[in-house]
Amino acid sequence: MSEVRALFWDIGGVILSNGWDKAERAAAVRRFPLDAEDFEELHEQTFAALETGQITLNQYLERTVFYREQPFSREEFREFMLTRSTENAGTRTLLDGITATRRYFLATLNNEGAEMNAYRIRTFQLWRNFTVFFSSCYLGTRKPAELIYRKVLEITQRAPEECIFIDDRPENLEAPRRLGMQAIQFVDTAQLRAELGARNVEMEAGASSAAVN
Repeated sequence: MSEVRALFWDIGGVILSNGWDKAERAAAVRRFPLDAEDFEELHEQTFAALETGQITLNQYLERTVFYREQPFSREEFREFMLTRSTENAGTRTLLDGITATRRYFLATLNNEGAEMNAYRIRTFQLWRNFTVFFSSCYLGTRKPAELIYRKVLEITQRAPEECIFIDDRPENLEAPRRLGMQAIQFVDTAQLRAELGARNVEMEAGASSAAVN
């Protein structure tokens, strides 16, 4: 097995909660007077364009929620969307421990709209761990398409076999494996720690945010 030199991380479902997945949209339907079936249909028609940077969050909301008058404001709904995010404390501690070794190139590789992505990077200080953010909204393509992984390898000029990609969804691991990357499906922090350890990825115990700033 090749020595690991680079780790690419999904954000939603691994480091943080999902940004705007089914559970978050269901919570919005409970919070706001939306027709669930109508909202989901419009979301499916529009979300790919949001995640690949073709439209803004405001345009997404115009097409899915505010195409008709609503008894709540755009700002209220937008705030609800952004503030649903929480951190997976165990995974973040593990990530901090890897960051503290300063041995690896660390980057995100995630699907997200630009505004949500920027909010989560800023709010959870993801810049303390990652050198670069390979997000679908910046690259114009999204997982599980092979193109996004090829772009990341070409931009970083990393050999696939020296890279690990971590994601919670099995369908997102197929293309990187075809390209020769090592891929790990995230289940929980203990499992991820064990699988990284089996690949000789070093991590410092008890690393704090101060230690990696």
